[in-house]
Amino acid sequence: MHRLFVALRPPAAIRAQLIAAMGDVPHARWQDDEQLHLTLRFIGEVDRPQAEDIAAALGQVHAEAPRVAIAGVGRFEKGGRTDAIWAGVAPREPLAELHARVDRALGQDGVEPDRRAYLPHITLARLSRGAGSAPAIERFLADRAGLSSAAFALDAMLLYESRLGREGARYEAIARYPFD
Repeated sequence: MHRLFVALRPPAAIRAQLIAAMGDVPHARWQDDEQLHLTLRFIGEVDRPQAEDIAAALGQVHAEAPRVAIAGVGRFEKGGRTDAIWAGVAPREPLAELHARVDRALGQDGVEPDRRAYLPHITLARLSRGAGSAPAIERFLADRAGLSSAAFALDAMLLYESRLGREGARYEAIARYPFD
């Protein structure tokens, strides 16, 4: 089985800026350069024939390269505790339209539509139960609330395979789709 997702990779200078903003939350699992991406669509576990169909379907998605910027930080919570810290990406509209195009293309290959609201972000850290104290997380979010960047273009869409291991997920780009 293949665990797949579709994402955009920020340029090296933006990734370096995000890495420089990381820290100050004890026991957080900070993403490294190889892991920094903006997810367009999580697909999940599929067998090889469906993975090949998905790769072909994504080749039919055409769009102009979105121009976006880093815009603040936030967190995702589960059960009242923070489980991820992220950098926001704006404007939302071109990414939401691209997300919808990818979702339609995947639907033609039998992938269930994404029912969650789409929030463009780049995960900076993951926190397991008991990691990162609430005051440290609040301080991180307050100190980096103004995190921003100049506008940048995202030049291609990537199909990634995610492999889960002891240290967390490792991502490998298995197909690249340049924008128009």
